[in-house]
Amino acid sequence: MSTVKIENKKLEFGVRRGVYIDITDFPDRPEPVSENTINCLNDFDLWYRTLCAILYNFASSGHPGGSISSGHMVAAALIETMDYNIGDPDQPDADLISYAAGHKALGLYAMWASRNEMVRIKRADLLPGDISKQMRLEDMLGFRRNPIQDTPLFKKFKAKPLDGHPTPLTPFLKLATGASGVGVPSSIGLALGALDRYGKDAPKVHIIEGEGGMTPGRVSEAVAAASAGQYGNIIMHIDWNQASIDSNRVCREGDKPGEYVQWNPMEFFYLHDWNVIRVPDGFDFDMVIRAQKMAKAGLSDQPTAIVYRTIKGWKYGIEGKDSHGAGHKFASEGYYQAIKEFENRFNVEFPRHKQEKTPEEQEQLYYDTLMVLRKVAESEEHIADYVAGKIAESKDNLEKLNRKPRENCPDLNIIYTDSSLDPKVIPDELKLEPGTATTLRGELGKSLGYLNKKTDGAFIAGAADLLGSTSVNLLGKNFPEGYYDYVSNPDSRLISAGGICEDALGAIMTGLSSYGYNIGVTASYAAFIAALEHIAARIHCISQQARHEFNGDPFKTFIMICGHAGLKTGEDGPTHADPQALQLLQENFPAGKAITLTPWDPQELWPLVMEGLKKRPAVLAPFVTRPNETVIDREKYKLPPATAAVDGVYQFRKADPKAGKYHGSIILQGSAVTNDFVTYVLPRLDESGFNMNIYYVSSAELFSMLPEQKQNEILPEKIMGEAMGITGFTMPTMYRWITSGSGRKYTINSFVRGIYPGSGKAEVVMKEVGLNGSAQWDSIQRYIAARGK
Repeated sequence: MSTVKIENKKLEFGVRRGVYIDITDFPDRPEPVSENTINCLNDFDLWYRTLCAILYNFASSGHPGGSISSGHMVAAALIETMDYNIGDPDQPDADLISYAAGHKALGLYAMWASRNEMVRIKRADLLPGDISKQMRLEDMLGFRRNPIQDTPLFKKFKAKPLDGHPTPLTPFLKLATGASGVGVPSSIGLALGALDRYGKDAPKVHIIEGEGGMTPGRVSEAVAAASAGQYGNIIMHIDWNQASIDSNRVCREGDKPGEYVQWNPMEFFYLHDWNVIRVPDGFDFDMVIRAQKMAKAGLSDQPTAIVYRTIKGWKYGIEGKDSHGAGHKFASEGYYQAIKEFENRFNVEFPRHKQEKTPEEQEQLYYDTLMVLRKVAESEEHIADYVAGKIAESKDNLEKLNRKPRENCPDLNIIYTDSSLDPKVIPDELKLEPGTATTLRGELGKSLGYLNKKTDGAFIAGAADLLGSTSVNLLGKNFPEGYYDYVSNPDSRLISAGGICEDALGAIMTGLSSYGYNIGVTASYAAFIAALEHIAARIHCISQQARHEFNGDPFKTFIMICGHAGLKTGEDGPTHADPQALQLLQENFPAGKAITLTPWDPQELWPLVMEGLKKRPAVLAPFVTRPNETVIDREKYKLPPATAAVDGVYQFRKADPKAGKYHGSIILQGSAVTNDFVTYVLPRLDESGFNMNIYYVSSAELFSMLPEQKQNEILPEKIMGEAMGITGFTMPTMYRWITSGSGRKYTINSFVRGIYPGSGKAEVVMKEVGLNGSAQWDSIQRYIAARGK
């Protein structure tokens, strides 16, 4: 291929608020680390690396390479840098560490157990009295084991079943991580929560990641958000080992192009206006600790990334990509070579495999191997002396900081304790006059704005460049305009997240909610947000389940506003007017974890939102449409009050058993079809004297939360076995409600004509797909006629 030779001029970065530092340019700043400290840490690292090798050997799965290459930076953070209390993993003012690189879980567990073991030996008084709040050496018996593991030592020591990727069942963790880049934005959300709670005294949030984990697009979006908002309490530690699952040259390095990306981690963060500290040797504790002290002291108001150049699988015997999700085979020569350095250094010998075949025999060998580590830790007292002493200092430092919540900080508990916030009592300022025009999205925004005023700003929202379009901007009405910026606009309740970036936005807001003092809110087209935030929502549910199991906390709710939902967004065409979004979320999570809301009348927004919040799900997903709706006179149409929606299913009409002929039942779902049904179909049904049961589904999950007896009273199974349905969403969203073949035959949905519709006004699109009032009427008449045969 021929090319034109031109002069290659360098493109310089514009003005940066962030600072770039190479730690080798400051050999005496901060003060060099003492030889004794380095010696103790090197022995500690050898103990830790050996435990990593042992964990992989007995699980035959995990990620030893990155766990080992990140050991120095994590050990320095836990032992030398962070301010926390090992005796209270939930202490709210403590610094946090978040393993965005969830595949390093093997290393996380090994590091936690290494620390715990050293403190147990010398300062057991510092540890939690409840062993469930510790990570003991015995807990390593549960690495990648299921909770129903039935081996004797697992049961005897009540070992934790340690997941393949971390969850908050692990002490000191608030997030589940490991899913394709979600960990970075959700960890950044934790930092936002800490800033909003503590202000200038905010705890530091230490995020562990590698360059491979920086390649997902949502990471770029999140890093941009942290920079734009000046989340200066973030210290991100990058284990730059150049190896992923498939590549040994992830990034460009020097004149060698990367196989995945053409930046190196320093350039990546500096482009995004972060402070950057380069550590050219991530196995040099002097460099590592001095870089962390420099970051902790603060370089500017921007977040900070420390980039450590390392080797994946360092001294393990398998390096680079081959050590990512693989290691030495069980009891192989490679494994024994990996632990040989430890044996030589401390003059011990680990037990060898001697044809142990049963799970019980192998577990005993595993335990005996761990006990060699314990013996060394107890005999080589200099390691435990050093680690326990530094952990005690960390607790003392935290107490001296005396961090307090900032003045006038939000009070989220008001949502759950203020009796005036009643789903069945609509506040006067949110009541609507029949005949007036408004939008579902607008009334949702106003409801959240009302709650935000009540809680002094507990709700923080972001949108994919659609704040006004989705009306989520109304949430911030009583607060300063503009985007949140910790330095210049910290009281704003609206954040930017990289622009049109549902992906990162959802994860950031789950992290914010997980911190525990705010509810994160996101908004975009349902067509995009339901899919793009599904991973973040699912991981948040896993996190909340784990936190509840760990300490009994109720779930921390995250709100995903599925705006411009369904066919009524017709002008934008089928790419945006998506009826499939509800199917991705409705009843698609374990019971109680997520609640979808499908209001049809703007008057239903307050009751449904409040009822949903009171149930404390991990995820609350309202589906709201874009166009104006005329507020229905519910008395005129003989409808129950809007507050009836809180049951999840309620009746428009109840068939009279004494009226003679019974004509069947109809179950409705979605604003797109129900407004036409109420104004066009319902009067015709009444005039024709049809004796029918008519139901509306306002929330499948709220209905499921009712006692079974009440569910059967509201919507008996017999009715579901004969009813037809009308939905503005997809057929699968009706399968629960319409259980007979004949009922499904006459049910109409957005794809009843087998097409994605064209563009046009809502009423035109509804007519095209066969869901407008006249089409509904025709379908109902066919259903009634079929029943009469």
